[in-house]
Amino acid sequence: MIETSSSSNSEFEPLAENAIVYRALLRRQWIDEANNLVFPAAYLLRANEAGLSVTIASIRSPEQCAAKFKNCYGVASLQVGLIRELGLDAVPDSAFHALIVGLPHVKDDRDKAERLADLLADRSIIVWQPSQP
Repeated sequence: MIETSSSSNSEFEPLAENAIVYRALLRRQWIDEANNLVFPAAYLLRANEAGLSVTIASIRSPEQCAAKFKNCYGVASLQVGLIRELGLDAVPDSAFHALIVGLPHVKDDRDKAERLADLLADRSIIVWQPSQP
């Protein structure tokens, strides 16, 4: 019998349940700045994506995560165990980056995609926002 890895890239160790990942909030409409909340749109998978891009918090700070982008309106943290409770996973594809996998594309299953995006947003904590002038 052939064994297969549960990870799409076995070069990197799976993240621990208590590991934290950061989601860069790259669109203004992904964040409610007044109430310090993440909108579910931040967790909807786009058609060209295999998974949602996240940064591994043990390697990079929220500021380093935000600095990779020209426009970043905030950085949200998520615990990997809370992602897995939803039947999803955060799979590392480099030493500092992972993909949240298992999400359907909106065009394939709108109800499920929106429900999971809502649940991920509810589990998110905003840990960085740009300084206000």
